[in-house]
Amino acid sequence: MSTKNITVSVPEDLYREVRIRAAELDTSVSGLVVDLLTSMLHDDPEERQRADQALRELLDERLEAAAAKFPPGFSAADRIPRDELYDERFRRH
Repeated sequence: MSTKNITVSVPEDLYREVRIRAAELDTSVSGLVVDLLTSMLHDDPEERQRADQALRELLDERLEAAAAKFPPGFSAADRIPRDELYDERFRRH
């Protein structure tokens, strides 16, 4: 069977965690991705449900970790618009 390469960008800390987990399971990051994609497409509804749940849990963990990096009360809606940020940055230099 031929294989295809895909490129996926992930945060460095997530990649590090996945590499460690892959090593614990005696596989590679590519092997984990193949297993995940295969299980997502599996015909068994229970297997698909387990894979979906595992993915949701992983995403929830990553979102919580990302949110913890921001100060309490932070809102992305309060951010400075990009054009204002660049205008301010270039005025200083």
